[in-house]
Amino acid sequence: MRILLIEDDPLLGKTMVSMLQQQHTVDWIDDGQQALSATLNEHFDVIILDLSLPGKDGLEVLRSARSRGITTPIIILTARTDLDTKLKGLDSGADDYLTKPFAMEELKARIRAIIRRGDGNASTYLEIGTLKVDPAACQLSVSDHPVPLSPTEFQILYYLMRHPNQVATRRKLEDQLYGWDAGVESNALEVHIHHLRKHLGKSLIRTIRGVGYMLDSNAASTCEYL
Repeated sequence: MRILLIEDDPLLGKTMVSMLQQQHTVDWIDDGQQALSATLNEHFDVIILDLSLPGKDGLEVLRSARSRGITTPIIILTARTDLDTKLKGLDSGADDYLTKPFAMEELKARIRAIIRRGDGNASTYLEIGTLKVDPAACQLSVSDHPVPLSPTEFQILYYLMRHPNQVATRRKLEDQLYGWDAGVESNALEVHIHHLRKHLGKSLIRTIRGVGYMLDSNAASTCEYL
């Protein structure tokens, strides 16, 4: 899952990136105008938005993004605790509002809840065929048998399971995994796909030549841990 963190406090920003990167890909911006540009031009699964920002106020970023058709879930994370600001944020299109100081585990839980709602999934787990994913624990099981995956392998599979039978382009998957990290080897994605197939069989993740990859829900119904 790819998260855009918009936060101008350097200490808090570094801490949040460090903790969120244990499960997600995080891109961090500390300027409101730059954040709006990134929001309009790139895909993120969730945006975490501070309100007190240089360049452009967080509420302005939110309103501008929504007015231009950006539907990405946005969680406001701010020290502003007054009811009027909270109402303005929610009425301007924020999906959630959390005040500082906050518990990181609560923020992670709110992120998971927003993603579940966006995917139309009422359960805390994601299940396709014999595959079952626990996003909170970053754990996959096949027919109730735990399957050990690296964090990167888990991210790839989780994304494909959230979009079954839909082609995920190579660019989309690389953005999900690496964000703005320029130090990625050109064949890294193929290596991770290869490892997943060793665990789950070759038929589960189909290669769409010249485009990307797709999780086959029919193959998932008979998938076994190898």
